[in-house]
Amino acid sequence: MYRRKLFDKLVAHLAKKEFSIVTGARQTGKSTLLHQLEEYCKTADFPTVFLNLENKSVLSELNNHPLNLFGFLPTSNQRIIVFIDEIQYLDDPSNFMKLLFDEHVTQLKLVVTGSSAFYLDEKFNDSLAGRKRIFNLLTCNFEEYLELSDKYHFIDEINRLINQTGAKSTQLEYLRIEWENYMIYGGYPAVITEPDKNEKILLLKEIRDSFIKRDILESGVSNETAFYQLLRILAEQSGNLVNLNELSSTLRIKNETVANYISVMQKCFHVVLSRPFFRNLRKELIKMPKVYFLDTGLRNCLLNNFQPLSARMDKGELWENQVFRILTDRYGMESVYFWRTSAGNEIDFILPEIENPKAIEVKFDEAHVKPNKYKIFTDAYPEIPLKFVWFHPFEDMFFKSVAEL
Repeated sequence: MYRRKLFDKLVAHLAKKEFSIVTGARQTGKSTLLHQLEEYCKTADFPTVFLNLENKSVLSELNNHPLNLFGFLPTSNQRIIVFIDEIQYLDDPSNFMKLLFDEHVTQLKLVVTGSSAFYLDEKFNDSLAGRKRIFNLLTCNFEEYLELSDKYHFIDEINRLINQTGAKSTQLEYLRIEWENYMIYGGYPAVITEPDKNEKILLLKEIRDSFIKRDILESGVSNETAFYQLLRILAEQSGNLVNLNELSSTLRIKNETVANYISVMQKCFHVVLSRPFFRNLRKELIKMPKVYFLDTGLRNCLLNNFQPLSARMDKGELWENQVFRILTDRYGMESVYFWRTSAGNEIDFILPEIENPKAIEVKFDEAHVKPNKYKIFTDAYPEIPLKFVWFHPFEDMFFKSVAEL
């Protein structure tokens, strides 16, 4: 049975007293993951119950009082694992979880999923501090894409290319096609498992039009049209600085509204803002963040551009966005910075807080790699090694290069 990488981390957390909260964009497979965890618990003889709060009668019971939950639980001397799907539908999910943790943590363990509406609640972090662990389920990474496509032989080949010195592959062109398809259509599970490209596009449009609309409604966004327009503009500008004044002027809405909408997009796991890295405030005066999408398929859908890389004007931006996603998967969203001076010198990605800090400059074509252009950075930060990564030409060393990011 195919399982997401997050599955093992959630299994390991079952024994912890803190409640487990799984969040992420809609349609990333949170409900499926919860059911798989339930099946695992049953095979391990853990007492469980599964509640879906889209069931109105269950929702009504739990809204009346959190302790009504005990009416749904099996009799057991063990700590019961309670799976709750779509917990954001509760009137006060933060208070619900706080009361159960404070008074009944030895009797039950909550493992819940919830959409962004729950996490936009100001009470969430305050009331659940020390009581919860959050797990983010993003769209699939490339290895999960291959697993879900039942192409495990490609995973074996990639591992060989990474681990075997001087390895060559007769399947390199097939691997390139898979990587390009992943960059164009993204990592939503339903999109990956759909073999027809036209159907993939229709599924992405459904996510864009239906599921993001639910994010808008649940997040209290007042101007749906402006929100969509802003999301499309950010798709066009992925990898560029976010200038609130320009966006406000373009959309004819207040700066504060633009900032709020971008915050909602972040909470809904559609975009991430990369912050500037600086030590010399006078010279490195860029304070605006850069924007990236967490799923390139959604980005391409917003642009209505599913052309192959060879025909795209934005292939450099798309590749840079893909590298950003690789880095966030590996190091976390908060760890990826960029460097840019007021004079316009720039490095795409800086990871200053990891054990071995590094800087990464992304080029689509190796021919555009010019190390001497970055002497200002390497002189200023000799302790942060600079690495270049490119897509073309797609060679046997590609996957080793990506693995070393």
